[in-house]
Amino acid sequence: MFWASYLLAVLAIILAWPVPILLSRAQWPARSPFTAMLLWQAIALAGGLSMIGAMLVYGLEPVGDNLIAGLRALAGMVLFNAPTTALGFWHIFALSTAALLTAHLVFTLLLTYYKIQRQRRRHRELLALLASPSGQNAGTLVISHDSPVAYCLPGGARSVTVLSDGLMAALEPAELRAVLIHENAHLSQRHHLLLWAFAAWRQALPWLPTTRLAQESVNSLIEMLADDVALRTESKATLIKAIAIVASGSAGGAGAGDVRPSSPTLALSGLEAASGGPGSDAVRTAASRVSRLLTPQPPLPAAVRSAVMAGCVLLLALPTALLVVPGLLG
Repeated sequence: MFWASYLLAVLAIILAWPVPILLSRAQWPARSPFTAMLLWQAIALAGGLSMIGAMLVYGLEPVGDNLIAGLRALAGMVLFNAPTTALGFWHIFALSTAALLTAHLVFTLLLTYYKIQRQRRRHRELLALLASPSGQNAGTLVISHDSPVAYCLPGGARSVTVLSDGLMAALEPAELRAVLIHENAHLSQRHHLLLWAFAAWRQALPWLPTTRLAQESVNSLIEMLADDVALRTESKATLIKAIAIVASGSAGGAGAGDVRPSSPTLALSGLEAASGGPGSDAVRTAASRVSRLLTPQPPLPAAVRSAVMAGCVLLLALPTALLVVPGLLG
C-alpha cells in the first residue's frame, strides 16, 4: 500500500502534465482521430483515478494492507466509532482530500450536465420561434440568417440540425449533403457526450493547463471524425468548399438576433468548428481541417493503432491494479 500510493502519485503527475502536452503537439492524431480520441479518454480516466487513488491508498495505509481492508477499517471508524489513533494527521488529510476531490469531480460533472441541458432547452425554445422546418430533410431546421451557419443540437429523439438560409443559398446540392452528413455524424456518434465530459473536466480543474489542451484536442478530433464520415460519400473538393463557406460565416461574427450557440457543449457546431464558435478560433480550426484534407497522410499502420489501444488498456489497468490487487507491493 505504501509504495502503491507513491506509484499512483507519479502516474497522476505524468498523466497531468507531460503526456497530454506531448499528445497535443503530436501530428499522428490527424491520421487516426478515433484512436487518438480513445487515448485522450484513457488519459483522463487514468489520471483522475491515479490522483484520487494515490491519496486514498496513502491515507488507508496504516489500517490495512490492501484497499478493501483499509476501507473496512475506515467504515468501522466512521460508522461504529472504532479508534482512529492509527491514522496520523497526514493520513486523515489525504483521505479528506480524496473525498473532497471525488465529490468535486462528480458534482462538477452533474452541474455541467444540468447547465448544458438548461441552455439547450432554452436554445430549442428560441428555435421554435425563429426557425422553420426544412422541406427537404427531416430533423433539419432553417433559420433566417444571411451568414452561412450550420450546427446540430443534440437531444435524443429531438435532435435537430440547424442551417441558415444564407448557407443553403450559398451551397451546391452536394455541398449541402456534405454538411448534413457531417452534422448527422456528430449526432450518431454521440460527440456531445465527449464534449460534456471534457468540458466538465476543465471546469473542475481549471488550474490544470492540460484540461484545456485535452478539451481543444477532443473538439478538433470530433470534427475530423465527422469529416471522415462525410468523405465516404462526398468528394474532398466538395467538403473543402463547404468548410470554407461556413468558416466565412464564422469569421463574420454574430449579428442581431443570432441564435447560434457560443459554446460547443451547448450544440455541436459542426462545419463551423466545434472548438470555439464564431471568431478566429473557428477560422483556425477550419484552416487546420482544410489543410488535413488538402495534404492527406496515410492512416496509422494497424500495428501502431493496436499498440496505442494496448496502451489505453494499460493506462486504465495500471492504477486499477495498484488500487485493488490485495497486498500489491506490500
